Amino acid sequence: MDDGETRAVAALEASGITFTLTRHGRVGSLAEAAAARGVEPAGIVKTIVVRRGEGDFLFVLVPGDRTIAWPKLRTLLGVSRLSMPDADVALEVTGYVRGTITPFGSLAEWPVVADERIVGREVSIGAGAHGVAATVVGDDLVVALDAQVADVTDPEA
Repeated sequence: MDDGETRAVAALEASGITFTLTRHGRVGSLAEAAAARGVEPAGIVKTIVVRRGEGDFLFVLVPGDRTIAWPKLRTLLGVSRLSMPDADVALEVTGYVRGTITPFGSLAEWPVVADERIVGREVSIGAGAHGVAATVVGDDLVVALDAQVADVTDPEA
């Protein structure tokens, strides 16, 4: 196991939620990832690091077929400005390279916002390394991460 995977899996185990780990190696598309994990593309959960301010970050969990709706997220958080850190900053603050980021085992515990479409279904979230994912019940994921659930996405263009 790679170090990121080790941290993520340990955090998943410590959370107490039931999960199935899938190792499928690198894939070239969302559809390939979904097929390898046995879920629909909408069941893939992308973990996006968002910066509210200097040293102030949060995780946003986004269904695979959707994208962050920045106006909705700003309104929810009561801020006028949000941004995404570059890959180097994301690695520095989470310990994960882009494409492997997960709230589980991150170097820092931040607030989590989960799009409302994650609840009520089985989802697959990254587990700290390329091609490694945990399939979980979305409701369990939200509880384990103490996530705020809201409508914060739009369909992919």
